[in-house]
Amino acid sequence: MSAGTGIYLYWIPLGAGGSGFVRFNGRAYERIEAWMERRPPLDLFHTALEVRLPEGRYVVETMWPSPDGEPQTRGVTVSGPVFSSLLSFTRLFRYEVRCWRDGMLPDASEAVGGPRLVTSDEVRARYLLSLTILVPPRTWGRDELGLGDMWNSNSVIAWLLARSGTPMDMVAAPDGGRAPGWDAGLATAGQRRSDVIS
Repeated sequence: MSAGTGIYLYWIPLGAGGSGFVRFNGRAYERIEAWMERRPPLDLFHTALEVRLPEGRYVVETMWPSPDGEPQTRGVTVSGPVFSSLLSFTRLFRYEVRCWRDGMLPDASEAVGGPRLVTSDEVRARYLLSLTILVPPRTWGRDELGLGDMWNSNSVIAWLLARSGTPMDMVAAPDGGRAPGWDAGLATAGQRRSDVIS
């Protein structure tokens, strides 16, 4: 086993490195959620994984279909609709799950605390990579399970970690933050709800 082998989790502030549109909408969404739940607003995070193995590293993330080109060139394993399957004929309303060898992780430098080692188990890391072709292509932005939590990029990461058998009890968002969609991923993977809020 090479040094650094394992699964690393990135907690990237929502909208980091962007134009501000995603960050603004995220903050507005969180203010409404906080008001409805009678709690202070929290910082929102987008999660991604980096799997390091002796033969190379893999970026596992959920993104919009960009840039143009063949999906396999960026490691696409699954594609799903955004908001409605009726709109998924256009790239704007599709997302893709990537398992990209030596791929790019936008805004990785913005991740709070940098990459966090979740497990150094090489077998589990390889198993997680094999699961990326099995991610349920649920509709992004919809609460199809009636959990009060929508499916999104965090759901994909939570599902992969849980299904790979990675211990989840020590996984927590940075102080004062949360990862919307996490519960939807855990529930889809067959685990109990456990809000990732610190």
